[in-house]
Amino acid sequence: MRDIFPNAIGYFGPGTQEFCSPGHLGDPSSQWDGRFFDPINSTERWETLAGPWVPFGHFEKAMDFFGDGSFWIIQAPGHMPGNLCACARLENGEWVLLGSDCCHSRSLLDGTHDFAEFLLPDGSRGCLHMDLPAAKATVARVKAMESDFGFHIALAHDASWMISDSNPVLASLIEPEFLRNAQRMCPKNAIL
Repeated sequence: MRDIFPNAIGYFGPGTQEFCSPGHLGDPSSQWDGRFFDPINSTERWETLAGPWVPFGHFEKAMDFFGDGSFWIIQAPGHMPGNLCACARLENGEWVLLGSDCCHSRSLLDGTHDFAEFLLPDGSRGCLHMDLPAAKATVARVKAMESDFGFHIALAHDASWMISDSNPVLASLIEPEFLRNAQRMCPKNAIL
């Protein structure tokens, strides 16, 4: 990150450091980035967000990042320790919830599909979320932000709104050429 953005600071939620340390530099079998989490060899600047954490909408722990109510970092438990999402108020007064990894598809958010579980080699069941009950509660809160307050939801792994051209507010946030290319590359009937 610092090669491209030399002044950047990575921000993580409470619990991320403990869960991801030491990272791949100290443990080659680790999937986590040691440039952030290795206590000896880290090269990136980062901080754990400390709050203050206050309620925001349907979420219990949110931080007014700039102190002016325009951008909120929200603790969104379930996917992994320290998972966060964010809410940004646009100049026109609309709100966008940036869902990160708290929900991976619109079909999970809408309830048309359930969280996938799979069988691990040892016979136990696994999931992409470390705490499935917490993940389901977080998804319910995201959905409630949309239905109760009119938030526009942008999930990290979901392009359905781009393909269907169903959310002009989200579409206004990206370059028109990028939107056209995404629509051209993803068929309308793609399973997302």
